[in-house]
Amino acid sequence: MIARALDSISNIEFKEIDLTKGQYLYLVRIYENPGIIQEKVAEMIKVDRTTASRAIQKLEIQGFIEKRDDETNKKIKRLFTTENGKQAYSFLKREGEHTDSIALAGFSEKDTEKLFHLLQRVRKNIEVEWDFVKKGNKRQY
Repeated sequence: MIARALDSISNIEFKEIDLTKGQYLYLVRIYENPGIIQEKVAEMIKVDRTTASRAIQKLEIQGFIEKRDDETNKKIKRLFTTENGKQAYSFLKREGEHTDSIALAGFSEKDTEKLFHLLQRVRKNIEVEWDFVKKGNKRQY
């Protein structure tokens, strides 16, 4: 519920900078990892390559990111934010910091740190399952 509510808020608020559903996730990862390849972005966001490809193509058309040839392997395209993308990231960062302050209101620094570490453990557990299922395996319930 938390993730869905925050995603819904983001999708509404980010319309003013012309980012549509979920695009902000890609833009943030590309900004924070200049020169990343599309496959790694998909892996970080936990989406399939086709979904990532469509979102990245749209961001490129909108002028938020650009693809550049790799210096050693011309088949590889590296992703970078444009000036427009950097400005959008600045807005996204402010929104993220505001959301964090609202979400963590009333938590002590110790509580916040503990929550962060617990969520990291949950993420690692889920990533193992995600990798397992994405490789075509079936989980046993």
